[in-house]
Amino acid sequence: MHRERLKRLAESINALSAKDDLLLQKTREIAALRQKAAGQLYGVCVGFVREVNALLPSPEVRLDPETYAPEAFHDDGVNLLQIHVRGRILQVTFEATPELISTEEFRVPYVLHGATRCFNQQLLDQQLIEEHLLFYCLERTHPMWRFFDARTYRTGVFDDEYLVSLMERLL
Repeated sequence: MHRERLKRLAESINALSAKDDLLLQKTREIAALRQKAAGQLYGVCVGFVREVNALLPSPEVRLDPETYAPEAFHDDGVNLLQIHVRGRILQVTFEATPELISTEEFRVPYVLHGATRCFNQQLLDQQLIEEHLLFYCLERTHPMWRFFDARTYRTGVFDDEYLVSLMERLL
């Protein structure tokens, strides 16, 4: 009987090692996915800025930071992108979820979360800053950035159309 218990204990320890290896592999995959997602978010923002500036006589819309590399993603803190034009500011913040995958604030599983905020001096004077939640969701077909307006329960894809709608409100 004692020998059988020791055998089961040894098998459990061996299985635990395999389970730890799988968790480590999943952690690495999620870390790589988060870096890729940060690059995709920056890509949408830089594409939007380029398209708008191409239609202007001189570039007026700025994106900070001006360049972005996947290594620039901070897995342990808040990341910030900012689009601004003449005192009108659209901020995009995002960070990793505390756990690898979460569904705490949005019904679709996500690995990054944050917010978009847009404001100008007039809105600041009135203490009105529009904010939408932002999630990098693990959709069935492919992962994507989605926004969620908690006031109206409206949700959609974070893309250049979404950025146009936010910037239109600031002008």
